[in-house]
Amino acid sequence: MNNATKDMTTGNCMKLIVGFFIPILAGNFFQQFYSFVDSVVVGKGIGDAALAAVGNTGSVNFLILGFAIGLTGGLGICISQSFGAGKTEKLRREIAMSVIVCLVTGILLTILSLTFMRRLFLFLQTPEDMLTDTLNYFRVILIGSTVTIFNNFAMTLLRSLGNSRVPLISMVISSVVNIVLDVIFVFPLHMGVFGAALATVLSQVLSVLYCFHYIRALENVLPQKKDWKLSGEILKELVLKGLPVAVMNSVTAFGGMVLQYFVNAMGTGYVAAYAACMKLCSLFEQAGIAVGLAILTFTGQNFGAGRFDRIRQGVRDGVILSIIVNIPISLAQLLIPEIITSFMLNDAVIISYTREFLFLTGIAVFPLGWLFVFRNACQGMGKTVLPMLSGVLEVVMRVATALLLVPGLAFAGVAIAEVSAWIGAFVMLMITYEIYYAGFAKREK
Repeated sequence: MNNATKDMTTGNCMKLIVGFFIPILAGNFFQQFYSFVDSVVVGKGIGDAALAAVGNTGSVNFLILGFAIGLTGGLGICISQSFGAGKTEKLRREIAMSVIVCLVTGILLTILSLTFMRRLFLFLQTPEDMLTDTLNYFRVILIGSTVTIFNNFAMTLLRSLGNSRVPLISMVISSVVNIVLDVIFVFPLHMGVFGAALATVLSQVLSVLYCFHYIRALENVLPQKKDWKLSGEILKELVLKGLPVAVMNSVTAFGGMVLQYFVNAMGTGYVAAYAACMKLCSLFEQAGIAVGLAILTFTGQNFGAGRFDRIRQGVRDGVILSIIVNIPISLAQLLIPEIITSFMLNDAVIISYTREFLFLTGIAVFPLGWLFVFRNACQGMGKTVLPMLSGVLEVVMRVATALLLVPGLAFAGVAIAEVSAWIGAFVMLMITYEIYYAGFAKREK
């Protein structure tokens, strides 16, 4: 082991989790912050309609790129378990095969997405006055999707080895670059939504190069020539771990697309309000996601080492940490929702639409945080199928609740549909974790 990696199978659980969590939180925050600034630049620099167009790509973006990001996260499960078990040769071969999986996935997703994206946005009832901007923005994002996949895999690899510092620095650098390019492309160069998308892709190129620079220096990790020989066994293991996580993300995104469908039918004003709300929700949920990623690495390494007692303590600590970090986030959504959304939106009426939505999601931010803890704990133990099915449950809850409540409650019904999905998935995953843990603990005895 060297100082670029971190063994989480010994030492105080809470101290290790917090120490690993803080850089992840900071990195995720910066990543979402530049996304937030991107929305501010688009909304204030181009207009509410342009912000609506960019926001309209959110659920489709998560459907496509969320699949790839979930896949890279699943690949990290195998890597963290091999690292925890001290299986260096297997670790190198898993990394090599993961690179191949990422490359093939990126090429296929780019080709298929560019072919069908226009039909998909038309199916979602995208208002005519924002269709052109929607397509112009998303086309650039899709062209850079392979870069996005490798960027996420590079950070997942480093985190799986216990290094959350380099991904943090990488995201800080890329965030600053993205913000600077956003301002240059949108204001003096007047490149519109195309410029905002281009800034995002270029900043991710820089991020992946920075991470790769550090990966090259890791001892006994960088694949050797012999490790690149195709291994059906390892590829199968990686795909079986990664595919359910990828499918879970895409299934969850489908539920988001359903809600986007309902919002699009309400008109451009509500689409803009929804875009601002979801941008804030994405920013605020980073605390819960960071706790979950810390639990994923902690659980994966300890599962590989056979330390099931530490897994139990780590999950408990994760739940406590999730509550602590979500208190200020909940208060912000409950007390000052319109002040926050006014940074992105211009029209006072559209801003007023966001009040009720953020109030409801602010109340439910705690079960959302616990959802991340239990989902990642299950995945860290190598169990990815039932967590995938929790994504199916999220879709069912969103669709059923939207069908029942949106006709009568309109935008508030959309918020309740979102919240119901979080609560339903959390309950399922908590029960799933208890069942999995009981089985492993019994086997250990």
